[in-house]
Amino acid sequence: MMYARFASVYDELMSDIPYGAYISLLETAVGPIGNKKILDVACGTGILSVLLAERGADVTGIDLSEEMLDIARRRLEDRRLSAVFLHQAMQDLDAGTDFDAAIIPIDSLNYLESEHDVSRTFQGIHKALKPGGTLLFDVHSTFKTDILFPEGPFTYDSPGISYIWETEPGAEMHSVHSELAFFVKGDDGRYDRFDEVHYQRTFPIMTYAELLEKAGFSIERIFADWEEEAPEEESERVFFQVRK
Repeated sequence: MMYARFASVYDELMSDIPYGAYISLLETAVGPIGNKKILDVACGTGILSVLLAERGADVTGIDLSEEMLDIARRRLEDRRLSAVFLHQAMQDLDAGTDFDAAIIPIDSLNYLESEHDVSRTFQGIHKALKPGGTLLFDVHSTFKTDILFPEGPFTYDSPGISYIWETEPGAEMHSVHSELAFFVKGDDGRYDRFDEVHYQRTFPIMTYAELLEKAGFSIERIFADWEEEAPEEESERVFFQVRK
């Protein structure tokens, strides 16, 4: 099952993600986030949710993985913070209303395999936001799925975790099928192997724009790779900031 054991190694593998930059992007979009009601869609192990809660935001996080949510709840308790975590698929969102902002961070939207599910997700978030509320999310570019991912295999090695990540084009356009073999060092010094299969799909920028507008959003800006620059042919991560 996707993410079942992956949750235990997720934080180390995501250690190079600039979560602080995501906070800055959100503050650029909505201003100071203290006391704002924020929806963290596909919150994973709660890294971003906790950063938001530390700044005084009223956070609700949803994720499809119970294992991820267990880690998120422990992270929250360890810091004596409060937030709500719900076990939900993003395309079946039911987390309340009147949110000031919603985020879908770190290409999580790319785990949806159809335009229909992406559209349902946008519609659900639109319903959850208050008038004037903001949605901020990022996705893989088509350049990344079509050109960069197939250049694998990719490897990772640290004192406690190693993996081999093999990729091949998926069945649909701009999709990638990944098989990951993880080797995790136990207390006895021996390595335990487990395998994960992941499927991600992205769409052209104009497709996302059309689905967002169909859901009722107005597009404020589209930029790439954590910079205030428009996407280019070889951009890898595309960001959307839209408003209800």
